[in-house]
Amino acid sequence: MKYSFHKCIDRLGTYCTQWDYIEDRFGEENLLPFSISDMDFASPPEVIRALTKRVEHGVFGYTRWDHDAFKGSIERWYQERFATKIHKDWIVYSPSVSYTISKLIELITEADDRVVVQVPAYDAFFKIIAASNRVLSEQPLILENGHYTIDFQDLEIKLAHPKAKVFLLCSPHNPTGRVWTKEELVKIIELCEKHQIFIISDEIHMDVVFKPNVHLPITKIAKTLDKMVICTSASKTFNTPSLGGAYALIPNPKLKEEFLKLLKNRDGLSSASALGTIATMTAYHECSQWVDELNVYIADNLKVVKEFLEVNIPQASFQLPQATYLAWINMTKLPYSSEALQDALVHHGKVAIMPGETYGQVGKGYLRMNLGCPRSKVLAGLQRLKQGVDHLEANK
Repeated sequence: MKYSFHKCIDRLGTYCTQWDYIEDRFGEENLLPFSISDMDFASPPEVIRALTKRVEHGVFGYTRWDHDAFKGSIERWYQERFATKIHKDWIVYSPSVSYTISKLIELITEADDRVVVQVPAYDAFFKIIAASNRVLSEQPLILENGHYTIDFQDLEIKLAHPKAKVFLLCSPHNPTGRVWTKEELVKIIELCEKHQIFIISDEIHMDVVFKPNVHLPITKIAKTLDKMVICTSASKTFNTPSLGGAYALIPNPKLKEEFLKLLKNRDGLSSASALGTIATMTAYHECSQWVDELNVYIADNLKVVKEFLEVNIPQASFQLPQATYLAWINMTKLPYSSEALQDALVHHGKVAIMPGETYGQVGKGYLRMNLGCPRSKVLAGLQRLKQGVDHLEANK
């Protein structure tokens, strides 16, 4: 192993959302957080060296993204990691994946149109759709023996609605950790083509995937690309979200031009983050091995959680995910409400783990635990989880 992920880094005092502002979400400070999905690992040393060199230059003027160095790094990453050919002409910069999704929904749909989303889902999807005056159409995933699958009959019903215009796909899926198979993606594409539905695919978790599972960019599967976009970023993989910057792959030239008009002319956001751009280019050129080793470490963290729960909280159910550093833990067999469980975790376990209903009511009774952290923190968090559950048991 070339890299180590065991080092604990104190993030307090860095204006860190997960650590410094945990009280905003959980109502109490000084909790051990496993909440917002960034990681407690330092970014790759190669990225840090490149950023240090750029900072030492000392001039931080306006920065362009529309050049071969930036777009070529993305093209190279897709070819090497996913054996997928993309075209540089598809690539557009965006300040964030959420911004990209919001603007695309604005361009593709009208007020009161429906956006179909598989639930449970990343909670920002709900907020974007509501704030855009569009209608959320929830399409529940099916849980079978701990494994989530797609109810294609129900999906077609939702896509066939006359006001449905967009299918907002999360691939790999947050929070369940599913990696969609080629067969599933082909069926999704066929249904969307049949009902003239535009696919917006959020693929920000594309790099954290555990063998033998393989992430397939949706543009690799589709035969026609005019009605699909990939929204993603290097920031999730390399833990650089505060540096700013994401990108989209928009094969449709007319839609790409419309997006750029909003980005540049109306919203004035086309000047890229210098540090975010440097981080992306460096990561995509130099940090493939770092990602491989990160995935091994995260997979081991997930196994630690499964083994701990089987021994210490056997009523909990946890199936190892195929992707992401998020553990989606089923606590519904415990004889306590979600509210009582959260109260015990926060006030007695002193631990902050996201309640499942954050990701839709179908997630009620679940916990989403962020495992992008050193193993010592994972073990400490599990002990605090047990402490909270033990308090409930003792006070039945």
